[in-house]
Amino acid sequence: MNQEIKPVEIIVDKYCPFYYAGASGDFNLIHIDNEFAKSVGLPGLILQGLCTMAFVCRVAIGDNNPEKLKKIKVRFRNIVRPLDTLSIKGNIVNIENNLATIDLIVKNQRNEDVITNAQVVVLNA
Repeated sequence: MNQEIKPVEIIVDKYCPFYYAGASGDFNLIHIDNEFAKSVGLPGLILQGLCTMAFVCRVAIGDNNPEKLKKIKVRFRNIVRPLDTLSIKGNIVNIENNLATIDLIVKNQRNEDVITNAQVVVLNA
């Protein structure tokens, strides 16, 4: 089986690192202090990796029912910055015992890999 899921583009809101910090408790300064991020060699604020992973989950789940998520694995390849545009594409590669296995990839607007080797298993209900 190799059924493509609907590709999704997400523009990362400029406040997304702050929203995610509040929701997750990840207040690492590289996510919320632009000058600090630059002082450690980054181009500025970067989005929390788990927030990017959450975008992948949202695409895989499809209907905003988090109870469907059963397993996820990803490989982070590149940073995500506020105002980046993320393209998330995937394919359903297996359906077994009412569980769908979906392989996904995330690229930014420069066509750079952001997440590769992502695999999400969701309840296929």
